[in-house]
Amino acid sequence: MFRLDVPKLLEAVRAHGDTRNAAIARRTGIAESSVSRILRGEAQPDLNSAMRFAEQYDLDLRTVIKRVPIEVAA
Repeated sequence: MFRLDVPKLLEAVRAHGDTRNAAIARRTGIAESSVSRILRGEAQPDLNSAMRFAEQYDLDLRTVIKRVPIEVAA
């Protein structure tokens, strides 16, 4: 499974001067409500949204999307 590394994304967002979810939404074209859920860790971006973040904030997806182990119930 893969998850967005929110702290790394926020570092890039702030480096571009965006401090509010509304600014991120305007820059990326992602709905503000979706931006909010993604940044709170309540949702994961789909590939389209992840690519929008990457393009607008000059990111390589490999630096902000991390593999996490899948926990298997015993």
